Amino acid sequence: MSDLIEEFYARVPVMDETPAPSLSSEDRQKLLTHFYPDYRPEGKATLRVGPNAGTVVPEEIAALLESRSRLQGPRTLPENPDREVDILIIGGGGAGITAALHAVEQGADVLLATKLRVGDSNTVMAEGGIQSALGEGDSPVEHFRDTFRGGHGANDPTLLSILVQEGPRMVEWLISRGILFDRDPQGNLSLRKGGGTSRPRLISAKDYTGLELVRVLKEDVVNAPLEILEFSPAVELLQGPGGACAGAVLWDLDSRKHIFVKSRTTILATGGSGRLHIGGFATSNHFGATGDGLSMAYRLGAKLVHVDSFQYHPTGVIFPSEMAGMLITEAVRGAGARMYNTLGRRFVNELETRDVVASAIIRECAEGRGVPTPSGASGVYLDLASIDRDAGEGTVAKRFPNIVKLMTRHNVDPTKVPILVYPTLHYQNGGVQTDAQSRTAIPHLLVAGEASGGLHGTNRLMGNSLLELFVFGRRAGLEAAQEARERPPFSWKEVSIAHVDQFEKDLAREFKGGDRPIAPTLFPDYRRKDS
Repeated sequence: MSDLIEEFYARVPVMDETPAPSLSSEDRQKLLTHFYPDYRPEGKATLRVGPNAGTVVPEEIAALLESRSRLQGPRTLPENPDREVDILIIGGGGAGITAALHAVEQGADVLLATKLRVGDSNTVMAEGGIQSALGEGDSPVEHFRDTFRGGHGANDPTLLSILVQEGPRMVEWLISRGILFDRDPQGNLSLRKGGGTSRPRLISAKDYTGLELVRVLKEDVVNAPLEILEFSPAVELLQGPGGACAGAVLWDLDSRKHIFVKSRTTILATGGSGRLHIGGFATSNHFGATGDGLSMAYRLGAKLVHVDSFQYHPTGVIFPSEMAGMLITEAVRGAGARMYNTLGRRFVNELETRDVVASAIIRECAEGRGVPTPSGASGVYLDLASIDRDAGEGTVAKRFPNIVKLMTRHNVDPTKVPILVYPTLHYQNGGVQTDAQSRTAIPHLLVAGEASGGLHGTNRLMGNSLLELFVFGRRAGLEAAQEARERPPFSWKEVSIAHVDQFEKDLAREFKGGDRPIAPTLFPDYRRKDS
């Protein structure tokens, strides 16, 4: 260990393994109200323009939605589109790949455009696993109950019913593609518990489940009969007859030129917005997670739901500081890892829902029971060594090899010393409102994955986001293929970006003299600002 880390860990107190007192429903609500970022009034703004005008959201989201287009100057379209396809899929993560694979099976002509490379997304970073009712004594009904309770009853019941009912089918599909999930000694899928669940229903591939999923599905989509444009993020949606979506404008990062795509149906699978660092939080999100789909869909007139709700994962690394935001999967707590404050006391049931655990950590630090770091931040101890004490030495290294590898690289051996953690911005609970077929209020615009909203309510349970990618990615791909077949022909002359002009007129009226930001952001700006 370096001298600084060695000195830090010399101060670790003796841990008292006595469980924390259980919380009543009233205690949970009080904890959330006082400490969870979604509930705090600071850093909020009221939207003044667009379909969600009057909604209170984080300031960063207000800036994203009430923004000017990246298409500045005279907004004219070329005489002909650069590409003309049945289906344009924007985003190359789990939802986009799944939609593409199912759409091409229906014979659709598909173009998949992605900001970076196919697979570069939040999907590939997912650690914990997929939740699905597969075990004895479990059922979709139990899965529904756990998720509805975890989402504070704000989940769209239709979407949630589809998720839990179709989950087992999609797990079978993933296995058929060649995904190597963990197995028990009898060869059955290994099922584990996650926070807020009443049954063990989490399946995983060690602690790199997302990497395993992308490893297999990326190969499938690269070899599928479709066109892929990498390093080509979308910057604006196109409007066709009747206000329907008619494609998008892409930006080629290499040539620095626009690519105009006319499509009969468009699927947004652009992921979340963690790289906006809402509330100043570090994030576990992929570099490209800047909420691009939200701003484009909003300008076209799509309504958003629960866009004020975000998930702050309880256990993001806070020390060493160069690892800030790196996720430590909830699966370690399901396996028996324990959390302690600076006094060496457990302060919350580690398997409470994520928002409750995160709030408890924030409370400990706010009230002086956090563990201070050399940089002035604070966190709490997450002790993985307790897993080895309970289940046998070597269990941590076997079940969580990626965590051990990454932490050891920074001179912290999690099998010997606790990891210091603090909540990290992890997931966008809300997004574009969709129906059971992933359709939005804008004809021929579909949304799948983290860019959509309604399914998770105002708090997501572990493992449901990966399941969502495949359940609704499949539905979006099948629906898009059908819509592409049935949509009446329209000409390129009927396509425009007049909606952008109107939106910016509305901005100018509401924000007189105000210089609005430009979105999509595409990439976060981490350059140091000289004072």
